[in-house]
Amino acid sequence: MAVSKYAFWRDTAERVGMTFAQSFLAILVVGDWSSVKTAGMAGATASLSLLKSLVASRFGDGSASAVD
Repeated sequence: MAVSKYAFWRDTAERVGMTFAQSFLAILVVGDWSSVKTAGMAGATASLSLLKSLVASRFGDGSASAVD
C-alpha cells in the first residue's frame, strides 16, 4: 500500500523531532555538556534520522519505516 506524501512527511517529522528530543535529553543528562554542544549533537542525530527516513522511503511501502 502506497503512503501519501502528507503521511510520509508527518511520520518523518515525528521521527526527526523525537530523535532530536531523545538525543538532547540523553546527552544533557549523561554528558552534562553545554546546551549549544548538546543541541549540535542532537541536531546531527536528527539529521541522520531524516536521512534514514528518506532512504527507507525508497523501499517497502514508501513510508519512513525501513520495514513493512
